[in-house]
Formats: sequence, C-alpha cells, structure tokens
Amino acid sequence: MVVKVFVVDDSAVVRQALAHMLAGNAEVELVGSAPNPLLAMEMIRKNPPDVLLLDIEMPGMDGLTFLRQIMSSNPIPTVICSTLSTEGSRVALDALSAGAVAVLAKPKLGLKQHLDDSRHEMIQTLKTAARSRPRPKGAMPSIAVSSVNTGTRAKTVHAPVLSGVHAFAMNKPVVIGSSTGGTQALELVLTSLPADAPGIAITQHMPEKFTAMYAQRLDGICAMNVREAKNGDRLERGVALIAPGGLHMQLTKSNGQYYVKVVDGPPVNRHKPSVDVLFKSAADCAGRDALAIIMTGMGDDGARGMKAMHDLGARCIAQNEETCVVFGMPKEAIKLQAVDDILPLESMARAILQFDSRA
Repeated sequence: MVVKVFVVDDSAVVRQALAHMLAGNAEVELVGSAPNPLLAMEMIRKNPPDVLLLDIEMPGMDGLTFLRQIMSSNPIPTVICSTLSTEGSRVALDALSAGAVAVLAKPKLGLKQHLDDSRHEMIQTLKTAARSRPRPKGAMPSIAVSSVNTGTRAKTVHAPVLSGVHAFAMNKPVVIGSSTGGTQALELVLTSLPADAPGIAITQHMPEKFTAMYAQRLDGICAMNVREAKNGDRLERGVALIAPGGLHMQLTKSNGQYYVKVVDGPPVNRHKPSVDVLFKSAADCAGRDALAIIMTGMGDDGARGMKAMHDLGARCIAQNEETCVVFGMPKEAIKLQAVDDILPLESMARAILQFDSRA
C-alpha cells in the first residue's frame, strides 16, 4: 500500500523540499499540497489523502484550528511539522490533544539538510500515521464537571468520582504504557479517576521536554496530582507519575512502599522511555500485587514486560482495537497471552478502581 500524503504549509520552500524528499519513494506518495487550510479544505474533500502533513502558523486559518475542524467531523490522520513544535512547545501538546498522531520539529534554518537527515524518521512516521484510526472528538466519552478535594489542595476538575467500587486498600501499584494516540487516551483515563485513586506510574512514548509540560497540563484538569517523575519519587495514593522523555523509569519497593527510579540507558525497543523497562521492573518488585494496562501505540514495546507481570499473577489489561488509534502494542501483548482482559478505553478508570478495591 502506498501512503497518500497531502502537505499544508504556507512556505513554498518547505512544500518543494518535502516534495523532493518524498519523490521516488515506493511507500509514500505526495498527492497534493496547499499554502493554507482554506485552500486545502476543498482539495482534500474531493480527494481525501491517507495522511495530512500540517504546519501550524499559516495565514487565513492556523493549523490547530484546521486540525480541530477535521477531527470534529471526518478525521484524517495528521502529522504536525512545525517550528513551533521544537523543545516541547505548548502548541505541540495542543496539537496532540486535538488529535494529531505525531509532531515533528521543523528548523527555521537548514531545512533541506534537516529533511535529508530525518528522511527515514519522516517516512516511518507517515506510514505509522496512515495505519492509525483517529476518532472524532465527539466520539470520545464526555467527562462531567465535578469539584473534588485532593486532601492537600482543592481542584475544580473535569472528573467524575466513580463510586461504589473504591476502598482505601493496600498500596497496590498501577502501571500504564502507551504510545501513538496515548496522550488523548491517558487524559481520558486520568480525568475519570478520583483524587484518592491508587498511585499510577506511566510510560508514554514522548520526546524530552514534552513530558513535564504534558504532566503539568494533566495536573490542571485531573483530580489526581500528576507530575513528571523524578528519581526517588514515592508512588502514593492520589499521584500519577509520568516517565520523563529521554529517560527510563523503573518501579522499586522499599519498606512496603513503592518508589520510582529514573535512569539513563540505551533505548529499549527503540524507545526511551520504554514500557518494557517499567513493566519488567513492576514484575520484579510487585508481582501479583500490580495492575498493568497497555494502551494504544505502534510496535511491541511493553508486550514482553506485561508477559513477565502476567506470569507472576499481576492483573493485565489491554485496550481493545475499536478504541485504539493504533492497535499495535495491545495486539502484541494479546499475542503473547499476557492479557487477562481486553477493554475499551472508557472502561479503564473503573477497572483501576475495581482492582484497588480487591481484597
């Protein structure tokens, strides 16, 4: 299958450079381009591409507004390529939240050399995006507005308290791994949990400098406290720790309490942070007392780590294909027979609380 790509960028130089980069590739074909979203809208309506490669700053309509319009009605897998995405820009997170599959940095200078150097990454990202299934924003379950008390500070958040299944039980850790489509999936899960939910350690494939801002954003809309993990942080009730981009995160146990280690090291399964690193450490220190959830993402990172947890009696859940943007990582875990249940995204928060209330 040849991936049909449409470029929306106000710079003629960028459009020409991208056309040159994609020319002659047997797997990716540039089928059109436009200097702004208003022109692009009519063109892609007549001939929908497999993937949009979209800039942010453009005349007439900015790329984020265009992206939100597309995702609200007839979603097209979209990759952002913009100078605004460099160094974990807030705009890049806005784009991921709006439904972009991935964000790639575009330098202000040395564009042609950069595209030549990143040709393989660009093509792989476009191919990954083409296999994704972004969901219309209206298809995501709505989260009711509720006011809750975190115990240390009050937050007004978009989060229902799921009652009837929660108990102040033992300290049993929850570990979650996700990749492509995971930023939105995690937002839905975490905003659906109450302030006293069990501690959660999360590895989301995300570049360095993005994770701190992403955690800050989630902290502002969640009843739980959400933060980028630091070495030695304790995994406690009401806290979700997100592995820093560019580093691995491991779970450890000391004196009956769980902590995280944030360490450097080579990529595992081409990723740093790696879900396998987190899951295998949870198998070692928590065994059957842990809950593991693997969600949307390309590739197989986390499958073997989940298998290690499953073999020791941990509860293991995979997101179902219908609600995944990319049914890769959960599919591989299922193939390894490492999964107890396959659930839709909307059921993950309740599954966490049911696990927490288990005797």
